[in-house]
Amino acid sequence: MVGLKRGTVELIPHQKEWSENAENVIRLLKQLLGDTAIDIQHIGSTAISSIHAKPIIDIAIAVNNLNDILPYIDLLKQHNIIFRGEMIAGEILFVMGDDGIRTHHIHIVKWIGAEWNNYINFRDYLNECPEKAILYDTCKQKLAMQFSNDRKSYTAGKEKIIQRLLAEAKLWREIEINDDNSQFGVVNYETI
Repeated sequence: MVGLKRGTVELIPHQKEWSENAENVIRLLKQLLGDTAIDIQHIGSTAISSIHAKPIIDIAIAVNNLNDILPYIDLLKQHNIIFRGEMIAGEILFVMGDDGIRTHHIHIVKWIGAEWNNYINFRDYLNECPEKAILYDTCKQKLAMQFSNDRKSYTAGKEKIIQRLLAEAKLWREIEINDDNSQFGVVNYETI
């Protein structure tokens, strides 16, 4: 199942089809955007295999400059990818679905910027650390029961745990990179 009524919250167990669906949309986006899209990744809860998620596929597109996406608004619209504007600082949002149901959120962010790194680190950290994924999932399920018809309150309720997990994910990524570099004889002098 992909799609959820706007403004509502319903969490369902991970579905194998979410990854397949994301890959199909990523292929389309690569065709439409060409080299403007430096990287395109499936992100968000539907990309974390051990947790429940709203059945809305989140995709991040990395670009050199957010304005690079603007010439593509009409082309994307022809493929039912609708421009929603800059919803939060540092990110431009597109959506898929009809007026009542959202199926995809497509986040345009700066390549290797804070938003990009947060999306990728969060996904990878929770996939790699199941105990952290369980903490996040438990919080989400509790909030979903409490705010099933109030997505803004649901999202606000997750903020504290997300910020905590993002900080942990950033540290985890730095340790992972340092470990990879040490295997090849690279010394990180900042840690000595």
